[in-house]
Amino acid sequence: MAHRAVAPSTTLKTSESKEKIVFLAEIFGPDLLIVVIVVAVLVFGGSAIPKLARNLGSAKTEFEKGLKTAKSTDATSADAKATDAKATDEKSTDSNS
Repeated sequence: MAHRAVAPSTTLKTSESKEKIVFLAEIFGPDLLIVVIVVAVLVFGGSAIPKLARNLGSAKTEFEKGLKTAKSTDATSADAKATDAKATDEKSTDSNS
């Protein structure tokens, strides 16, 4: 009697998926944050860290201003298009009468 090879299952069992989630939580825990901070201080130096944080804050502020400006520009252009379309419709209605 010949034995057939069974392909491994591609679905994760519940216990295996929970173990995987716990493993990821352990990797991205507070220990990693501490290590990243220590490495950043060693690489950039203690005096450069406040400058980097300040630059990141100002970059975030500029990005948010740009988003707000783009939204207001889009809204203004949409209003202008709607007004132009309405004016065009009124002209075509007036010329048909």
